[in-house]
Amino acid sequence: MGLLRFNYRSQAIGHYVDITVAYPTDEYSYFDESHPRQHHHTVPGTGKKTPYVPGMKFQTVYLVHGGGDDDSLTYRYTNAELFAQRNHVMLVTPDISNSFGLDTEYGVCYHTFLTEELPVVIQTLFASSPKREDNFIMGYAMGGNAVLGAALLRPDLYAACVDISGGIGMTLDTAKLQEEMTSRHFLEDFKLYTTTFPKPEDIPDSRFNVYAAAKRHKEQGDTLCDFILACGSKEFIRWRVEKDVEILGQLGYNVKYICAEGYDHDFRMWNDYIEIALDKLLPLKRRAILPGE
Repeated sequence: MGLLRFNYRSQAIGHYVDITVAYPTDEYSYFDESHPRQHHHTVPGTGKKTPYVPGMKFQTVYLVHGGGDDDSLTYRYTNAELFAQRNHVMLVTPDISNSFGLDTEYGVCYHTFLTEELPVVIQTLFASSPKREDNFIMGYAMGGNAVLGAALLRPDLYAACVDISGGIGMTLDTAKLQEEMTSRHFLEDFKLYTTTFPKPEDIPDSRFNVYAAAKRHKEQGDTLCDFILACGSKEFIRWRVEKDVEILGQLGYNVKYICAEGYDHDFRMWNDYIEIALDKLLPLKRRAILPGE
């Protein structure tokens, strides 16, 4: 697996931002080229087997970090790189700061960055397939809510969304979001929350009302993203995750919920469910996409 961290100036955010990309490569092995782990392909017109074919593409999972983290922490605290190599898929982790993946009220457009700018950058610089069926989005903790919002607002971009432990930020329960913003916890201990979102009374008619967007996409007959939500049985935000699952089901979305027995809101949960998502839950090809496919 190759791992590259690069930095570029984002027009949407207005400053330089770090991106970590894990991309499949050939791997040293005792096995010969016929073994499934080798991922060798036949070059059209030559019969030659090689791990790299000009024009080949990879399926891509945008993996979004949690609050207080950055793009590098995901790869230091989990085995995401190993899981990606095993499944021959590209991972892209942007640094979204503590933004909840939103176009914030203080003027920094992280949702626009995540859903409009970043895919173009990645598909231009790397062998990332532009097809919707080959793109997925996954996040944990704050990143779980960021990807939930991204997939509800832009279902045209992703085949599936995996929200792991996403309990603070974007939610389909608009009334609860309004209530949370007036609580002592957020007004005194988590002030960034109140500067990210508009005033509580303005949320129903704002871009932060993802319930309205989800309902509109469903009623219009738009292609919808599939959703997988996972939460530990001991997590303090479990009720919030389960409420989002309930509302998605009521709206008629394809949603799968996993309550992970014995898990809490920590990297043990996130490491294991990044692995489970890549190994079992996402409809991955687990190979390169050759020219003409």
